[in-house]
Amino acid sequence: MNNNASGSSSSGSFSLMNLCVRVIFDGNNFNDWICNITMVTRYEDKEYVLDKELKEIDINTATPKEIAAFEAYECDATKVHCIMLATMTSELQKSYEDMYPYEMHQDLMYWYHQSVRQERYEIIASMITTRMGSGESLTAHLQKMQRYADRLLKLNVNFDEELAIDI
Repeated sequence: MNNNASGSSSSGSFSLMNLCVRVIFDGNNFNDWICNITMVTRYEDKEYVLDKELKEIDINTATPKEIAAFEAYECDATKVHCIMLATMTSELQKSYEDMYPYEMHQDLMYWYHQSVRQERYEIIASMITTRMGSGESLTAHLQKMQRYADRLLKLNVNFDEELAIDI
């Protein structure tokens, strides 16, 4: 019985890792790779380590709550770091083995910005040209548009209120 319990726990993690390794980042498929990384980190409630920098604390002056938060972040960052490295080619692993996930994410966004720019362009073009199809429900159409908007927010595209209404 004990083996089954631990087996199902590790099989859940194994399934997540299977999802993650569907796309191995090779330098040409950043958007697909980061999408998988984001899904897994979101599922594990660790997505914040991609967007929030780890700030060092002074252990002598920090409160117990600050120390606990720092240690939790560091633990989560280590797990995400391992997932990110495990889903990269060995050449890219060597470049990023000493970085925390936040720094890796920032660096990868810098180097692969052009592909992100292309994705933003394609999403915005789709948003502008998408029309509600004949027989398509309003709910389905709004959900499609919401997915576009959500993806743009993930790509750090912010619309002011007036432009958002126009689109």
